Amino acid sequence: MKIAVCVKQVPDSWAEKKMSGGVLDRANVDAVLNDLDEYAIEEALRIVEANSPTKEAGEGSGHTITLISMGPDRATEAIRKGLSMGADDAIHICDDAFAGSDALATSLVLSKVIADGGFDLVFCGTESTDARMSVVPAMLAERLGWAQLTFAGSVAVDPTTSKVTIARSTEFGIENMEAVFPAVVSVIEKINEPRYPSFKGIMAAKKKAISVKPLSEVGLSADQVGSKAAWSNVKDAVLRPARSSGIKVEDGGDGGTKLVDFLAEKRVI
Repeated sequence: MKIAVCVKQVPDSWAEKKMSGGVLDRANVDAVLNDLDEYAIEEALRIVEANSPTKEAGEGSGHTITLISMGPDRATEAIRKGLSMGADDAIHICDDAFAGSDALATSLVLSKVIADGGFDLVFCGTESTDARMSVVPAMLAERLGWAQLTFAGSVAVDPTTSKVTIARSTEFGIENMEAVFPAVVSVIEKINEPRYPSFKGIMAAKKKAISVKPLSEVGLSADQVGSKAAWSNVKDAVLRPARSSGIKVEDGGDGGTKLVDFLAEKRVI
């Protein structure tokens, strides 16, 4: 099997954030590999290990895992982390023209690269922590004309029959879905527990190949990507105000009255 895993470098959710021109200043904030993409990488690794004669990923497994990331130069840091977990190689789609691309443009770019790769399966995290739209996996499948199995809580793959099966929880119960390769699968965070990169894995990742693809090698023009091609744009944004410590009500027998008075003052009741 040839498996691709889409990964993204995102601002660290716990880092201090700054605004620039009404949008998040991504260049000057700590960046990390998107949390949910780690679950996608882990699931791809487990599938390869389960279907490998050696029960291990990497050389001798008969299967390959390629990371695909669209982002600026510094996204290499996130890619290297994914490689240190056990992926074989990576494709870094990198060009200044991609800056500001929305989900539609992102799915278009990814679909072009994936279509040329001869992949059987594509794994994605359900969403990225910087946007939380959960739409790129479905858009990607639609553009490729592949089956889409989204929000997977478990995944089983049979390479001999070229079938992938998932189970996902809905408000109505558990849905079991099956598709034939090629397919796009998005996974939720409850699907597994991502492994920590070992020292050996970290050192090996430094030597693994990362192929860089600029816009000219994707097969698209500059007017199809970037902020100018976006169907929506952020006009303005502000940082969330700091949360106050609140008001402590001392109960000297009249705590209930004080609470009601407070709620009335805030026009809650």
